[in-house]
Amino acid sequence: MSTTSLPTSGTPAPPTTGGTTLRPFKAPSKSKSDWLAPAILTAKTITAAAECAPFPYIKGVSGTVLILLETVVTVKKNREDLEELCSSSTEIITILHDQILAHGNTAAVKFKGLCEELESYLEAVILAIRNLQDQSKGFRGRVKEFLKSSSLTDEIAGYQTQIQGLMAIVETNFKVDEIHAIVTAPSFAVVKAVQNINNCPPPSRIFQGRQAILDKMHQFFDTDSGNQHIYVLYGLGGAGKTQIALKFIEQSSFSDVFLVDTGKVDTIETGLKSIAVSKSVGDSAQAALRWLQSNHTRWLLFFDNADDPKINLNSFLPRCNHGNIIITSRNPELRSYGAHTLVSDMEEADAITLLLRRANKESSEENLKLATGIVKELYYLPLAIIQAGAFISKSEDLKGYLALYHSNRARLLSEKAAQSHDDYAQTVFTTWQISFNQLSHLAATLLQLCSFLHYTGISEDMFSTASKYEPPSWSPPREELQEPLEFLSHFVEPTGEWNSLNFLKVTTEIKAYSLISFDTKANLFSIHPLVHAWSRSTLPDEEPLQSCMSSILGMCVTDIPQNEIQLASGIAQQVAEKSRLLLGEDHQNTLLAMGNLAQTYWGLGEFQKAIDLNVLVLEKGTNFLGEDNLETLFVINNLASTYHDLGQFQKAKKLKVLVLEKRTKILGEDHPDTLFSMGNLASTYHKLEEFQKAKELEVLVLEKHTKILGEDHPHILLVMGNLASTYSDLGEFWKAKELEVLVLEKRTKLLGEDHPDTLFAMGNLARTYSNLGELQKAMELEVLVLEKRRKLLGKDHPDTLLAMGNLASTYHGMSEFQKAEELEVPVLEKRRKLLGADHPDTLLAMGNLASTYHGMSEFQKAEELEVPVLEKRRKLLGVDHPDTLRAMANLASTHYTLGDLNKALGLGVEVLQKRRQLLGDKHPHTIHAMENLVKTYQKLGKQGEMEELKQLIKDTKKSL
Repeated sequence: MSTTSLPTSGTPAPPTTGGTTLRPFKAPSKSKSDWLAPAILTAKTITAAAECAPFPYIKGVSGTVLILLETVVTVKKNREDLEELCSSSTEIITILHDQILAHGNTAAVKFKGLCEELESYLEAVILAIRNLQDQSKGFRGRVKEFLKSSSLTDEIAGYQTQIQGLMAIVETNFKVDEIHAIVTAPSFAVVKAVQNINNCPPPSRIFQGRQAILDKMHQFFDTDSGNQHIYVLYGLGGAGKTQIALKFIEQSSFSDVFLVDTGKVDTIETGLKSIAVSKSVGDSAQAALRWLQSNHTRWLLFFDNADDPKINLNSFLPRCNHGNIIITSRNPELRSYGAHTLVSDMEEADAITLLLRRANKESSEENLKLATGIVKELYYLPLAIIQAGAFISKSEDLKGYLALYHSNRARLLSEKAAQSHDDYAQTVFTTWQISFNQLSHLAATLLQLCSFLHYTGISEDMFSTASKYEPPSWSPPREELQEPLEFLSHFVEPTGEWNSLNFLKVTTEIKAYSLISFDTKANLFSIHPLVHAWSRSTLPDEEPLQSCMSSILGMCVTDIPQNEIQLASGIAQQVAEKSRLLLGEDHQNTLLAMGNLAQTYWGLGEFQKAIDLNVLVLEKGTNFLGEDNLETLFVINNLASTYHDLGQFQKAKKLKVLVLEKRTKILGEDHPDTLFSMGNLASTYHKLEEFQKAKELEVLVLEKHTKILGEDHPHILLVMGNLASTYSDLGEFWKAKELEVLVLEKRTKLLGEDHPDTLFAMGNLARTYSNLGELQKAMELEVLVLEKRRKLLGKDHPDTLLAMGNLASTYHGMSEFQKAEELEVPVLEKRRKLLGADHPDTLLAMGNLASTYHGMSEFQKAEELEVPVLEKRRKLLGVDHPDTLRAMANLASTHYTLGDLNKALGLGVEVLQKRRQLLGDKHPHTIHAMENLVKTYQKLGKQGEMEELKQLIKDTKKSL
């Protein structure tokens, strides 16, 4: 708007003063009959000027005032009844005119609420006047009746008070910048500021619920504690903190109530300064604080919107032991100032009532049902409910709202209603955007990344595990993961260790605006579902961050710590679920997460879950990637490994042969993955006791790896150890010894004598010494391994317990059963405690201890252990698993020794049937089962069965 001239209809505009003095129209005193003409002239002048303003609400209210005056012209008699109303309306637009000239756009925007409300009110007045003119009853009577109605009287009085308040500010010679500070106050419309700069506006006319919080506040402020009462309402923007405070104030009786906008230091100081001026005690914030400190009346200081975590609010609190203070904030840290309540979502019944009231809908059965669905979808957030109600009120379509919301959520939660019941200027999404804009780049990025996860159960462990990522051969190289690695680097020390303090600083920054919350019991973060949806809307392009979060999930599941099996299971389940929700069931990272979860199921002894999940991963992976894709082959290999671990060696063999063939064809015979497949297949041949086939593969793998990697490479030493184990199974113990001595020497030289791999090499060599009958050498090595593992790893580490078991086995071979028992009893106790009663390692420890009791001739104790071992292995592994058959054979032997021959016979027959079925008649384990059963037949006097079986053994051995 120009400040030099105003377009008029031939008459100069009233002079302006730049905002220092306001000269609104007043009715001339000499004649009551001629007041209307100058009022119309003033209105026409300002209405014409408003055409130059880029503010539709300024134009609207100016034009409406003119229409009102012109309507009054048509009144034939007694128009003085409307003089006060018309005069007040003209005064308002005069003030608007001068303030816009003085302060430009800022003043105009802040007067928006006044303009819109006045325009709506005057339209109703105009319509009522015209209706009165059309009725037969005398006009004076109708007008007086009209003006005396309580609602209109209240409205007129309210606007008159506003004018008087603003004029009082001018007349007390406030400086121009002080007027500007008042008219630009950001928390409430100027209408409320000019009513009384120290008193609060009323709460929303449709305020609903929150009774529990209000009761708690009343109880707190009504209690005489002898100290200053400070109450903090904190929580997410849009949760209704300010409205609860205003409702409480309305219900209470304080001698003075002072509202201070606490969004910025400047607005705090301005608010306190206005207190000093209103109480005539000075014109500074410190003067106000001194007055509050010295005044022992029941005053209340309301710090609203204390959301900036950088502001130290303590600097603005009166230093005294009396008075009352309410603080509303998004920052939970402010809880430290006093009593507090987290303001979150509404109770469902209150939320339904609020929605229907705002939507102007009756509480019919159908409407209640529809409203229930809507408030659930909005997660009972007050501001979202009010916005929904406003839209429904406008569209008058309660039934169709949810469908529209699902397809237009961001738009509906960003749309400001034209008519409102309170002074909150932001929408659901814009109020969070204000907080989001205050976050550092790193904090904003973390929040946006979390928007691609489920809104609950977000853990620090997920990010810390991903930070330790080392790419296996089948995964993307580190160069392709630049963005996630760069993000995670902010929380990683130069040593590679995760820095929880840095992560805490960033999450604390987000929590300061209540955009994320933390459950200290579960040690997990969560995000309000609507904030979760909104944070996605802050992204101009979702793909980069979605890809980054997808990569972090993939990195997270590639290196789960299997020695911490419970933790591993929790992480794997969490990541698999988040991958499924974020990426879909068929995405390769989801399949990878499912595969890792299957491995943790195996570690927990939940074998059927492991096998079922691996089968599903294979089916989806094949459909998604194709049979010859390297990722598919990796999935097939995982399933083969699961079959191997479950003892289903034939199934494992079939899949491993397939993987080896395809990798050889695609990658070539010398590729690391092809050689890895050879080693895997060799291990299955080993379990099937096809030792010659295992040996042939392992010799080839060793030759190729040595050629590619060199003799001293750690992987070469691993392959040498595997081949040595095969030599032992073939009875070629001297060959095994030669390799294992070499492996131990190289590992000691390269890694040191205390390295875990060196200790494993010692243990393997000790086993070979034992097989060679060199039990003393075996014992000496195993004692050394146990001492070092206890010192380095602790007495409860799985590797320490393994060393104890190995040494016990050597003592058993030396017939030192007492020493063996002293080791095996604590091994069993610790494994039960750490792993559970059903874990395979626990059952192995039970079987070993039972064998020792057998050697000590304590057959009853042996039986008490062997019975549950067999029951659990049948249940967990199935009747065909080698460990189950071994448990059957052991228990059959114990039954035989105890004289329970029928029990021994039943188990012996079952063991032989299964071994013939699984291994064939010529397998050593099958022949051994035949020989045991012959003894049982003989003891029972079953001569025919015994002779028949003896002949079968003879024929079988002859054919070998």
